[in-house]
Amino acid sequence: MSTITSHRRAFLLGVSGLALAGPAGAQTNWRRISDAEWRKRLTPASYRVLRHADTEPPGYSPLNHEKRQGTFVCAGCDLPLFRSEWKYESGTGWPSFWRAMPNAVGTKTDLKIGYPRTEYHCARCGGHHGHIFDDGPKPTGKRYCNNGLALKFVPT
Repeated sequence: MSTITSHRRAFLLGVSGLALAGPAGAQTNWRRISDAEWRKRLTPASYRVLRHADTEPPGYSPLNHEKRQGTFVCAGCDLPLFRSEWKYESGTGWPSFWRAMPNAVGTKTDLKIGYPRTEYHCARCGGHHGHIFDDGPKPTGKRYCNNGLALKFVPT
């Protein structure tokens, strides 16, 4: 097992071992969900992104062009992460947001490409979503650069 994979596995076990309220208030222990169950819940591409920190190709996601009012939720556990009014066109090829819902994402330092970046993940299931950069618009100046495969859109 590579160092990155072993670090990712330790991270997922650490974060996902928490018992958090799931949809409809049910208590869910995400750590007890097996890898086989995650594979059943997700498409193969979403599984690679959410569970193994893969990155989809730029321009791949139809969510890049989503303009309706609604909420972007985690594809792994349906936790609301972003409101549609926080989405903007960053020109990067990935859905980008200048703000996340309070307490919806966790962060860690990612050294995968040789320099430090801030990775963010779903606070409930630990699924990898993307990275946060300091080149976003006001008022936050942040860019949550998200893999579209890690999201689902729920229109209002």
